[in-house]
Amino acid sequence: MSVSIAYLAVLLIWSTTPLGIIWSSETINPSMAVLLRMLIAVVLGALIIKVRHIELPWHGKAIKLYSYSALGIFGGMMCSYIAGQYLTSGLMSLVFGLSPILSALLARKILAEAKLSLVKKLAMTLSFIGLTIVCSDNLALSTDAGIGIAFILMAVFFFSLSGVLVKSISLVIHPLATTVGSLTVSLPLFLLTWLLLDGSLNIEQWQEKSIYATVYLGVFGSLIGFYAYFYVLQKLTASTVTLITLITPVIALSLGNMLNDEQITVTLLLGAALVIVGLTLYHWGESLLSRFSTSASVKVS
Repeated sequence: MSVSIAYLAVLLIWSTTPLGIIWSSETINPSMAVLLRMLIAVVLGALIIKVRHIELPWHGKAIKLYSYSALGIFGGMMCSYIAGQYLTSGLMSLVFGLSPILSALLARKILAEAKLSLVKKLAMTLSFIGLTIVCSDNLALSTDAGIGIAFILMAVFFFSLSGVLVKSISLVIHPLATTVGSLTVSLPLFLLTWLLLDGSLNIEQWQEKSIYATVYLGVFGSLIGFYAYFYVLQKLTASTVTLITLITPVIALSLGNMLNDEQITVTLLLGAALVIVGLTLYHWGESLLSRFSTSASVKVS
């Protein structure tokens, strides 16, 4: 797989995943929908690993890596599927765009990384103001939106925490092995959750739209999506990969409006713009400020 194809795959998959979550849960119970998604990904991934003779280590360090990854997979996915019952796909994608900022805050506490600069703090403030505007708009449209907002924030927290914990593990293995190992560890958690929350199949109620969405998320959203993401991380700079989190909310909002009749209000656009501007400033603000200062110094001299 070329880097450009992998990058495009991650961009498209991340943009369509929120809508896929909503569609898959329309006639399939959310806990069953996400369980089926993970089961499809694990089975296909295991087959590919066997055919390609890829090593899938199960020593202590590898299990620790899979467990940290599974925290984000289970916590992030389960909460996202619950949130999908109350929120639009565009809002879900927009909130997930804040994961790099939350990851930085967690990394400072857990990994003792450097303090945040004034520019980054300003960027975070802009993003959170934008998110507050978006959330207030959704609360005005639906009284149940607060439940969805709470769960999608929990999803982002688990996803971000998982990423930070994974950084603390120094282990180089094949991206597909990381994907399959992590999905395998998380699978029993999804099974247990389904048994506790629902426990019934109700196959006669499943409609084609939900079935196709579940299969799509299993094959692309979980297996190919995670593999392409790990591959891109190994080949490209962090700043290039970060562009994905800026572009996906825009695509997700557009797709939700065109394919799922999701309402886009002026307030939503204003909040989304502040979030994206804040994220842009967070990732490149210091670099732009440094270039501006250098350019100004050259002109003065």
